[in-house]
Amino acid sequence: MFVMEKRRPVTTAKLKKMKEEGTPISIITAYDYPSARLAEEAGIDAILVGDSLGNVVLGYDSTIPVTLDDMVYHSRAVARAAQTAFVVTDLPFMTYHGSVDQTLRNAARIMQEGCAKAVKMEGGTEIAAAVEACTKAGIPVMAHIGLTPQSIHQIGGFKIQGKSTEQAKKLLEDAKALEQAGAFAIVLELMTDQLSEHITAELSIPTIGIGAGPHCDGQVLVFHDALGYASDIVPKRMVKEYAQVGNIIREGLKQYADEVKQRRFPLPEHSFQMEDQVAEFLYGSKK
Repeated sequence: MFVMEKRRPVTTAKLKKMKEEGTPISIITAYDYPSARLAEEAGIDAILVGDSLGNVVLGYDSTIPVTLDDMVYHSRAVARAAQTAFVVTDLPFMTYHGSVDQTLRNAARIMQEGCAKAVKMEGGTEIAAAVEACTKAGIPVMAHIGLTPQSIHQIGGFKIQGKSTEQAKKLLEDAKALEQAGAFAIVLELMTDQLSEHITAELSIPTIGIGAGPHCDGQVLVFHDALGYASDIVPKRMVKEYAQVGNIIREGLKQYADEVKQRRFPLPEHSFQMEDQVAEFLYGSKK
């Protein structure tokens, strides 16, 4: 029987202290109650309700079609399961690039209706004002630079970031601007090890890597990638697969289908019998 370790809820202050103490931060994505509950029981520090749900749950080819309503719905389910893990929910495509009022309204929905503890935004200096407005309003913000999936068509594909001097300087500038704007942490995605190590050393807030090497203050992986939970997962160099539950689920479902076809399920031990006198009363004979 699994016994869950007792611990205090993770907060932004706790995450910052973990950086200061050199304690790595573990983060996983989750999009529903069961997966979030498993992450909670495993002792994961924070759960990201990522707009990557568009790819791995909703079947889109990018995160761009994901709506604010989608994020609120999934965030609320995850938050019900997360008693101690810190829940961060993505603000989806174009929900924080308009007016400050619009950004605050959208972020407020994630917090109030989605029950998240923080929001995440992709971008650099161009979103610093939005980050600052949210933090001043009491909404914690996790920033995200490097490969930013919401800008995938502008970037031109899944390309490693920070390989050139110009890119590296821009990303460092972005990171410092986001910290100055009040972000409590920053995701570094698909960038060179040397750059992520330098940014991590330059910031007082935690850095969370995904395809950004071992020097970040923490790491985040997509639930379905880490557990092999799909039928069409493409292997990625930046991902380590810790289980292969997709194969187990597929084989289990195939066995179920076969047993139904062969009338081997349900068996008597899965069924319920009526008392003889009741059957005789209803049908005139024992059934």
